[in-house]
Amino acid sequence: MNQSLVQTTLGVPAVQIQPEGLPADFGLPTYDVCQLGLSTSPSGPVLKLGISVQLATKADLAAAQKAYAATKAEPSKPVTIGQGGFGTSRFVVFLFNGRMVEVSGPPATLAKYVVLGQEAVRQAPGLPEAPQLITREQCERGSSAAAKVMGAPAMVRRDSETATGDLVCGWITSTSVLYTTVRRVPDAEKVIAPVRKAPTSMSVPLGDEGYVDTATGRGILRVGTDKIIDLVPLPAGHADPDDMVAFALAMSPPYTR
Repeated sequence: MNQSLVQTTLGVPAVQIQPEGLPADFGLPTYDVCQLGLSTSPSGPVLKLGISVQLATKADLAAAQKAYAATKAEPSKPVTIGQGGFGTSRFVVFLFNGRMVEVSGPPATLAKYVVLGQEAVRQAPGLPEAPQLITREQCERGSSAAAKVMGAPAMVRRDSETATGDLVCGWITSTSVLYTTVRRVPDAEKVIAPVRKAPTSMSVPLGDEGYVDTATGRGILRVGTDKIIDLVPLPAGHADPDDMVAFALAMSPPYTR
């Protein structure tokens, strides 16, 4: 991205490339991401740039737009970037060269995000392809169980770590995603209390306490007073709870020892 263009378009005091590696943005689709800081403060707003880890089609774009509409957030409008897309005052998502591209950040206008999307397209030629498999040894222990949850071995892997150094593991197929990550929170008891009381929560003997939601398949573990481990299958509701328990058993040691 042209940093001067970003600064002028968004009217921000500074634009700084953030060189730290970021975990993938796990979802349907999953994006590889990088960020530009939009202030002189490390905790200030950012412009996030993402490209889908797998090839995408117009059907994938339509599914993404439908999923966004279901959130009932700000209505989106069509944009004519690349092979077409949609956007709001906070983002644009579009199809370009067989990949989904997302540019998102602080509130501005749709027109400004169209300018930033066009800049992403201008800069795209010559960018290297990311490898299909980015793995860490600690995540391998969960691969067999992940394949059972998703119904097939992962086509793409995205393992990394959070800003606090906690392990992130991700398995991706053409139709599903399964990932593990960590949240550092002021009060882990407060976070997990409503999960503990939920009628669909099934207790698992992991960490200081753990649960698998029998409705969504999502797993959650508490470790100590400030650590929450999330085990998330997508789309929600398609994972067998027993398979998720087996996956949680396989993946808990790196997070709880």
